[in-house]
Amino acid sequence: MTQAKFSVTESHIRFLDDHSRFGFKDKSTMVRTALDELEKKLKTKELIESAELYNQLYTEDSDLAELTESALIDWPKE
Repeated sequence: MTQAKFSVTESHIRFLDDHSRFGFKDKSTMVRTALDELEKKLKTKELIESAELYNQLYTEDSDLAELTESALIDWPKE
């Protein structure tokens, strides 16, 4: 596994020192899990923002709405 060097605050160190209390075998596992969770959260946020933008475009552009509806007519139900 690749190693990285970074700085954290004293409170982060104290939190990481409690890794076993939270069910982690070591500090590295705790940090990797936290980074994975942050990545998921940021990707979800990005997808939501994208969906909101598409929704805004769809509701403001009647031609796009009509085109989308016409394409759905022949779409298989199941």
